[in-house]
Amino acid sequence: MSKEANAAYSHKDHNYTLLQAFEWYVDGKGVHWKKLEQQVPRLSEIGITAMWLPPPTKASGTDSVGYDTYDLYDLGEFDQKGGTRTNWGTKEELLRLIRVGNEHGVVTYLDAVLNHKFGADHIEKFKAVEVDPNDRTKTTSDPYDIEGWTGFDFPGRGDKYSSFKWTFDHFTGVDYNADGGKKGIFKIAGDNKGWALGVDTENANYDYLMGADIDHAHPDAATDIKNWGSWVIAETGASGFRFDAIKHIDEGFIADFVEHVRKTSGKEKMFCVGEFWKDSLESLSTYLTKFGQQFSVFDTPLHYKFKEAGDAGNSFDLRSIWDGTLVQKRPLDAITMTSAFVFRCSLSTQVGQSLESSVAPWFKPLAYALILLRVDGYPCVFYGDLYGCAGQNPQPAVDSLDKLISARKLYAYGETRDYWDHQNCVGWIRTGDETYDGCAVVLCNGDADGHKHMEVGKDHAGEKWMDILGWYEGEVTIGEDGWADFSCHARSLSVWINKDGKKTA
Repeated sequence: MSKEANAAYSHKDHNYTLLQAFEWYVDGKGVHWKKLEQQVPRLSEIGITAMWLPPPTKASGTDSVGYDTYDLYDLGEFDQKGGTRTNWGTKEELLRLIRVGNEHGVVTYLDAVLNHKFGADHIEKFKAVEVDPNDRTKTTSDPYDIEGWTGFDFPGRGDKYSSFKWTFDHFTGVDYNADGGKKGIFKIAGDNKGWALGVDTENANYDYLMGADIDHAHPDAATDIKNWGSWVIAETGASGFRFDAIKHIDEGFIADFVEHVRKTSGKEKMFCVGEFWKDSLESLSTYLTKFGQQFSVFDTPLHYKFKEAGDAGNSFDLRSIWDGTLVQKRPLDAITMTSAFVFRCSLSTQVGQSLESSVAPWFKPLAYALILLRVDGYPCVFYGDLYGCAGQNPQPAVDSLDKLISARKLYAYGETRDYWDHQNCVGWIRTGDETYDGCAVVLCNGDADGHKHMEVGKDHAGEKWMDILGWYEGEVTIGEDGWADFSCHARSLSVWINKDGKKTA
């Protein structure tokens, strides 16, 4: 589906690459949409074909990154929660960014936060029961009246785009009783009320995550959210969604949402990816199998393999890098990545966030080569790796990442021939096709230079090849038999191309 969606909406005829177009500490205060618009031409030039934007909807405050959703229908248009803009900018700036992206063949996926709401306009009184945080199926109190922030009237927007108003009946739980200030997990009581069943089984039932937890089984709430999905695609010109926190949302609702929007938005090939942040191939595979139509998820097991490889150094067997990963089992459904900002109660793979899971800097270029220069998976590049991360613990950009992205655009085509015969040094050949040249890639996690004797084909005999990254000096001459010796430095990589080959832009 990623290839079909990109071909239909980006109109590019080269390999597709997704950019997560933000990081936690990127410039906020309403400037990011404008800054990103200026970056689009260069992103398109190096080979980015899609950008995943942060939540464009109004959060509980104008300087929030957006995962505490207040009003889905406010894209920075109405004076609510402290101002008109979102953290990223105004609706007008968002629409211009998406339009410029489309003009340059860079389509947009919107981050959809549909699990919960924050910043209610008023308190309501209702009955609830307390539950055990470690086993949400166990109640620890009788039903009693509590006061919760569950009344959403959207006074700044009124009834524009949607007249639906949210009350406690449209939620399953909250984490705060304003009557006395008690914190906990309170399951709202009432007819047909309860946690969703099609969610992850951590804590026995992981429906509740934070804020006012949306009851997707309530027909009015479900209808309004699905209507928003069709509206926001038509309103903005976006081409798909990244869904936040899907392991906390009934899988049946997400499937219904995707089906509804694909049918009603005029974009039947709309791309959709969900964030199911769990290091479990079984959980990801089970979710995808039950979904009922094409859907992608981020390959979290692969991210953790990259982390393991970076931490272990030369004791890690590179030949095992794909074992237990989604891209190995279901390559068409896997979004491959090395780094990301993933909001989950401050859980992030980004350095500087609590419970971080970051890949060692020395291994990141190798990891990017693995996801960018092979056939399987839809690679996602992290904004912070391309431009660097700000904040109190700033991180530099990954060296030559733009060259690796361009190498995917220009050389990662044709058959893959693997030379995975050593635990510390692996290589592969991409044979190229009628339009694009191929390449030879060597990776080494050892303490000495790595070398690979690989076949590129007799039709390349006599050609001079060079490392496009410039990390390994010299040239390689292809032998009469089509074989050659390719090298890279220790704890590094090289990407070899015909120096006089096709110059396809």
